[in-house]
Amino acid sequence: MQNECYSIAIDGPASSGKSTIAKEVSKILNMEYIDTGAMYRALTWKVLENNLDPKDKKLVLKLLETTNIDFKDGNIYLDGKVINDEIRLNYVSQSVSYIAIIPEVRQKMVELQQNMARCKNIVMDGRDIGTVVLTNAKYKFFLTATIEERALRRYKELNQNGDKEINLKVLEEDIRKRDKIDSNREADPLKQAEDAILIDTTEKSIKEVVDAIVLCVKGGNTVAL
Repeated sequence: MQNECYSIAIDGPASSGKSTIAKEVSKILNMEYIDTGAMYRALTWKVLENNLDPKDKKLVLKLLETTNIDFKDGNIYLDGKVINDEIRLNYVSQSVSYIAIIPEVRQKMVELQQNMARCKNIVMDGRDIGTVVLTNAKYKFFLTATIEERALRRYKELNQNGDKEINLKVLEEDIRKRDKIDSNREADPLKQAEDAILIDTTEKSIKEVVDAIVLCVKGGNTVAL
């Protein structure tokens, strides 16, 4: 396996643990990590910073023409600037699904993601990696968790980042709304690939999920996932 180029696709809904787990898996397996959700968040942040309506498709696509997104050393760059923290702000989370449902935006992002996946080993997470972006990925996983658990995780994350005004019930409603938008969008809806392994992370620690995925990639037993 060391001599071949391969990909690991990790999909799932908002706050299911995809990004955190994908990062840890990439470190252990010494692979490049690509956070595709961060790419949509980056464009969303730029849209909002320019005081544009994220539902205005025409203006979003015009802004996309002059937008450059890249990853390097674990950082996401938007037009040459690191914006790791900015894209995690709650107002970005509330608007990103409106950007992600635009077919032309998704087409552009998929092209960028597929280019990143050529000729190097990568771990890529998102909502349509196993079904659209990397359909031939050697390993595919779909992470899920209850809405209540996902909202609690998001609540803790925001509090740690200094946002003390956020309401847990509001977060639950936001996640329900995002799930509905992501699962019912016309372009590349959120769904589990037929050949993906389902992992419910509700009562599992990050380490447990990471260990399970690494064990699977290394050829271990996947029954306990």
